[in-house]
Amino acid sequence: MILVLLVALASTAFAAAPRPVTLATTTSVQDTGLLDALLPGFEHSTGIDVKVIAVGTGQALELARRGDADVALVHAPDLEREFIRQGHSAGHWRLMYNYFVIVGPANDPAKGGSASTAAQAMKRIADAKALFVSRGDKSGTNQKELALWKAAKIKPAGDWYIEAGSGMAATLRLADEKDAYTLSDIGTYLSQKSRLRLVVLYERGGELLNQYSLMAVSPNKHPSVNYDGGMRLIRYFLAPATLKRIAAFGADRFGQSLFQVYRSAEPGRRAPR
Repeated sequence: MILVLLVALASTAFAAAPRPVTLATTTSVQDTGLLDALLPGFEHSTGIDVKVIAVGTGQALELARRGDADVALVHAPDLEREFIRQGHSAGHWRLMYNYFVIVGPANDPAKGGSASTAAQAMKRIADAKALFVSRGDKSGTNQKELALWKAAKIKPAGDWYIEAGSGMAATLRLADEKDAYTLSDIGTYLSQKSRLRLVVLYERGGELLNQYSLMAVSPNKHPSVNYDGGMRLIRYFLAPATLKRIAAFGADRFGQSLFQVYRSAEPGRRAPR
C-alpha cells in the first residue's frame, strides 16, 4: 500500500513539473556570462528549466524556424524581419543594445583606428592585406561585418581573410593568436579582454549599433513549442528588476556595463501580455 502511494505521489509530481523552455541565442550573450547571471532567478521563481543553445544568430533563428526553440534572443535585424515575415514569430521585443568595435594589434598596421568611418577602416585593412578573422558563421556579428565590407565596396578574399566559423570568444582568441583584426561586440571583447593582446581600434556610435531582441516562436506555425513557458521567460527578461540587472551587468568588473537596456516606453517596444 505504501509503495503504491509513493508511486502515485511520484507520478503526480512528475506530471505537474512544468515543461522546460528552450532559448536559442547568440554566443555573444552566452560568452559575456549574462545568462548565467539572469537565468537562475527565473528557474528558481518559476520551477521552469531553461535549455540554452548558444550559436550564431542565423543558426539560432534556424532552430526557431524548425520549431526546435521556444524563444530566440538574437541581434541581426534583417534576419529577424525575414523570420517575422515568414510567420514564425508570435511577438518581437527589443531588449538591450551595445556596440560593435573593430579590434586588432596595438600597432594598427593598417591604420584602421584613424579612419573616419567603420567602412573606411575595413577598406584600409583590406588594402593593406592585413590579417582579418571573420566569424564566418551567419551570426549577427558576421552580418554586420558583411554589411561593412559592402559599404566599403570590398569583397574580402585571399590569404589575409580568415573565416573562423566560430563563436565570438573563439574568434577573438584566434585573431589574438594571429595578430589580426576582427569585428566584435564590445560586451564579449570586454569579457575576454584580460586574455587578449588585441585592443579596440575603432568605436564610433550609431553606425556600429548592436541591438538584441527577443522573439517568441509562433505556436500557430509550430504547435509543439512551449509558448506559455516561453512567454513567461520573455516577461521575466523585460521586467523592470531584470532590466536593472542587465543595465548594471559587468560594471563592477569592467568599469562599464556590457549592455544598455530599452525601456518599455520607447517607440517600437511594448510589454508582452
